[in-house]
Amino acid sequence: MNRPQHHTIVISDLHLSDAEPIHENNPLWKKFRRKEYFIDKDVAAFLEKLDAELEAPIELVLNGDIFDFDSVMSVPKHGEFSFSSNEKHRGLNSEEHKSEFKMMCILRDHSHLCMAFQNFLQKGHKIIFTIGNHDLELHWPKVQQALINAIVPNNVHKEQVVICEWFYLSGGDTLIEHGNQYDPYCLCANPINPLVRKGRKDIVRLPFGNLANRYMVNGMGLKNPHHDSSFIMSGLGFMIYFFKYELRIQPFLLVTWLLGALRTLIVYTKEAWLPPLKDPLTLTKRIEEIAKRSQATANQLLMLRAFHAHPASYNPFMVLRELWLDRAILLMVIVWGCFQIFSTTNVVVEVSYWWFLVPLFICLPFFAWYSQGVNSDVRAHAKAAESKISPVGRAFGVSRIIQGHTHRLGHRFIDSVEYINTGAWTQLFHDVECEKPYGRKPFAWIKPTSGNHRTSNLYEWKNGEFLPIGMGDKSAAEKLA
Repeated sequence: MNRPQHHTIVISDLHLSDAEPIHENNPLWKKFRRKEYFIDKDVAAFLEKLDAELEAPIELVLNGDIFDFDSVMSVPKHGEFSFSSNEKHRGLNSEEHKSEFKMMCILRDHSHLCMAFQNFLQKGHKIIFTIGNHDLELHWPKVQQALINAIVPNNVHKEQVVICEWFYLSGGDTLIEHGNQYDPYCLCANPINPLVRKGRKDIVRLPFGNLANRYMVNGMGLKNPHHDSSFIMSGLGFMIYFFKYELRIQPFLLVTWLLGALRTLIVYTKEAWLPPLKDPLTLTKRIEEIAKRSQATANQLLMLRAFHAHPASYNPFMVLRELWLDRAILLMVIVWGCFQIFSTTNVVVEVSYWWFLVPLFICLPFFAWYSQGVNSDVRAHAKAAESKISPVGRAFGVSRIIQGHTHRLGHRFIDSVEYINTGAWTQLFHDVECEKPYGRKPFAWIKPTSGNHRTSNLYEWKNGEFLPIGMGDKSAAEKLA
């Protein structure tokens, strides 16, 4: 098979959302989402450098989570459509017209980047979007059209833009997918038919991670949803963080967490088992269309689908544990049990109310031991996903697999399959004040060579240059987010 003689560039996890306004009374509230920290100029300069140094056409693959619908907090101000109080404070639901509104808000606040995409397409290059977990609402036709209208004025270069449901096969030798389909917390339960009917409304069924981001993290203004250590903490770590920041800025964080966790659990439980909206008479055609956009065959698509993880809804305890509700339930059981012991004792012998604390103090060390020993499964599932790289590569007949999703850079061989994870471009900070930025702007670069072969490597965009990241470079590893 002849390999294409063009360069393929893969980046992922830009997490573009709407800009957060400055809150004068609370300047740290979602400060990391202000427009001054947008990465638009970096991406635009990166695209200009690609065009200047590489021969056209360039195949640019934007590999999932390019847009972050879950973090959009804007709502219409002029009665365009109705929305609930919860949507006002936690973000709009995933109905088509609401997803379209969110897309328009993102495109409005990132107009500079849209212009950069326009210029890139006008130079004869190609842009492929693969859908990740945070931009699942790209499945809506009106949302896709809004995107195309923004980067392809007058549809002049429309054929150079492709939107793939969850994967893309580049040059017959490289499988590119966001990677969330191997994560039980973040996978789209049915990427072939992602829509469900909820009451009288059609919605995109969102995974657990998206709902937790929407109903919990959107109400926690100091926690960056793309920096997992800001909200996945040990009990001790949470206490330190709470007294350093939250007690002063958001003293009722525990109430926000509990209400958000319960809403996440209820909504996820209700939606997880809804049947997908699909037409059996057109299912074969739908599969063929998805495969064609992804440059694969229908058999390859179905084979890849078989490797996907089971949603977290198959194991409710996983969900309770990630929401910290298992610890909340255990604590309530301990308090209830201690009250029962005290009440029973008081019937036989009248005792002081202080005796209620005796069994409570006896049980609290056990609670602390249990809480400290519970760790998030996010990293474990990321490692489990990597165990599928080799069998997926063999089954798909590719020598290279490129993913994102975990925000953790990686480049190595897993058995005979070359594996690259492109990390994330989203700006991260070590501190709530956003004075200590960190992170790289990595990308995978697949180069044509003489003969029937392509080579690839992991690079970073830094100081206007393409700098290689060596295979196995431990400094490339970033925290999950």
